[in-house]
Amino acid sequence: MNLKMIVGAAVAVFMLAACESTPETKATSTGSGSGQAAAPAPAPAAPAPMAKPAGPRPGSQEELNAQYGDRVFFDYDKSDVRADAAKTLDGWAAWLQKNGSARLTVEGHCDERGTKEYNLALGDRRANAVKNYLVARGVNANRLTGISYGKEKPTVLGSNEDAWAKNRRGVAVVN
Repeated sequence: MNLKMIVGAAVAVFMLAACESTPETKATSTGSGSGQAAAPAPAPAAPAPMAKPAGPRPGSQEELNAQYGDRVFFDYDKSDVRADAAKTLDGWAAWLQKNGSARLTVEGHCDERGTKEYNLALGDRRANAVKNYLVARGVNANRLTGISYGKEKPTVLGSNEDAWAKNRRGVAVVN
């Protein structure tokens, strides 16, 4: 019985070895007696890799974020555009001019202090302040929408000045 197993294993190894394919170069017989090996056929060319776009897609939320950011901040209980927000908003206006079909929704947000009703009204004033700034910079008002979330969507949780300052904001969302 052992002999049958050994012979069977040897046959299996032999068959596997016979199935292995390795490229070989063979001598060509052209009748000229050169005896040189034929050059192997060139490998097919690999398909060219698809070029990946450099950076975010033009007119996208990602492009706006990468170039100018998507938010500006407000002082406590205020809805007027701060001086440090002007550079960002000027960038948004230029971006909108460059991307003529893009539309923005401007979200107005507040910190947790105050009533729900008061903060919804304050968030609305903040969204409108941003919209009015952009219109004053030449953006068509029909491309802008405003919405207030009041204190309902904080970006940072916490009951301290740092959290409150980050939650008093206007956010641009590309439609």
